[in-house]
Amino acid sequence: MRLKNIPFKEGKLNVDIENEDMPFVVVYCQGEAKLTYLPNHGETKVITHQGRVKRVKFDEGEEF
Repeated sequence: MRLKNIPFKEGKLNVDIENEDMPFVVVYCQGEAKLTYLPNHGETKVITHQGRVKRVKFDEGEEF
């Protein structure tokens, strides 16, 4: 799975952005935070339903 759990305490989320050299997204829903890196090319969609995140969909396409 591409999404990694991010542990946090006391309502504070710490992500070290100094060591990251790729673009990334943090998704927070229902007390859980998850981080995923974005692909070099393609689309990444966050699918929601009734105010909750249901899935994160990656469409990197095909090379011709």
